[in-house]
Amino acid sequence: MAKAAWVFPGQGSQAIGMGMDLMDLPVAQARFAEAETVLGWSVPELVKDPDDKVSSTLYTQPCLYVIESILVDLLKQRGHQPDAVAGHSLGEYVALYAAGVFDFTTGLALVKRRAELMGTASDGMMAALLGFDMEELTTKLDATPGVVLANDNNPNQVVISGTPEAVEAVIGSVKAKRAVKLNVSGAFHSPLMAEAAETFSALLEPVTFQAAQVPVFSNVDPTPATDGALLKQRLMQQMTGSVRWREISLALPSLGIDTIVEVGPGNVLTGLIRRTCKDLALVNVGNLAQVDSLER
Repeated sequence: MAKAAWVFPGQGSQAIGMGMDLMDLPVAQARFAEAETVLGWSVPELVKDPDDKVSSTLYTQPCLYVIESILVDLLKQRGHQPDAVAGHSLGEYVALYAAGVFDFTTGLALVKRRAELMGTASDGMMAALLGFDMEELTTKLDATPGVVLANDNNPNQVVISGTPEAVEAVIGSVKAKRAVKLNVSGAFHSPLMAEAAETFSALLEPVTFQAAQVPVFSNVDPTPATDGALLKQRLMQQMTGSVRWREISLALPSLGIDTIVEVGPGNVLTGLIRRTCKDLALVNVGNLAQVDSLER
């Protein structure tokens, strides 16, 4: 019998109009109403804005959390359950929600504050590298103060993060098929986020994390865990720690996982996993039609 891991994308997967096909569903209407109470603004109105407000960090993270959570609710309502969960950066919050670690509004309040802190971070730069030699990159990172490996996505794609000078130095000296500077406000998943992470940890500390109902693969540690206190500790490290997605992808089959269901807009994560674990079945669930296709 197939064993499925649900994985949840983060910032970069958003799109104008995402989730609008869910609007008429009672479960979605209830969640959108709850979200407006927490956020003070309407997710459906925001994602429809033609000026692409949804791509601003302040709005991207809450919108993705809400829409991905609605898809979780809908899948569970129809009898589907994951055997494990993981999320990429912001997606880890949806993974924890899907695993029953906290409720919808608790997770959204955390995401709202996380987005505010990250959205106002103005120091630093991030850049994606594709088609490179990992040994060469690692050597250069070790020799360059102020820059770290932020996202280890797969053997062919990583993201580095740090001061503009350090990031420029690395992408200027490492041979890569492509290097792309990312349009973000700060050096996410690096020590430059330490001040924001400290502020966020104070908010996170009093929040109760229940034991997860299924194993969770955290960004900073690809070892599956269900202990609530451990999952909170790992989440506290996430803002300054690396997203170890390649290792998560490789670890999923150790639980007998043979199917990956990407729950959320786009297909970024299934694309990354395809290049790391070629034997896993890949499914995308980002809209109502794709939810319906699982019924067949």
